[in-house]
Amino acid sequence: MRKPHRILFVCMGNICRSSSAEGVMKHLVEEAGHEEEFVIGSAGILSYRQGELPDSRMRAHAARRGYNLTHRSRPVRTEDFYNFDLIIGMDDRNIDDLKDRAPGPEEWDKIHRMTEYCTRFTHADHVPDPYYGGAEGFEYVLDLLEDACTGLLASLSD
Repeated sequence: MRKPHRILFVCMGNICRSSSAEGVMKHLVEEAGHEEEFVIGSAGILSYRQGELPDSRMRAHAARRGYNLTHRSRPVRTEDFYNFDLIIGMDDRNIDDLKDRAPGPEEWDKIHRMTEYCTRFTHADHVPDPYYGGAEGFEYVLDLLEDACTGLLASLSD
């Protein structure tokens, strides 16, 4: 049996974007019947939300699409760079922060931007933080994440 793909999604606080990416990816993997082939998690650059559920607005929008977001926020840890094959940030700041936290430049190859995997929203260069926006921001983030997670799954299934 092949070693599972180990993916960690990362945003600033791990209560909106990365927790949603985790939920969307797990849903897609389950639908495809590939649960044994993946280990999927999420974390935040900052630890001030540690232990919290995803933002209630994000959970409500996600639930309407069939995603159950139950992850508890946690910060990125040094061991994540050894335990995950892909560490996927939502924006340039996340990418820079991940590179700063990586134990060494050899782990930088694991760091990718979420929108690299988009196939429909190819114009998107980042997943925006919806925290201070309205309902349309949460919906747009979910649109981007569904697209990117679908592209990521396809790229790993080849």
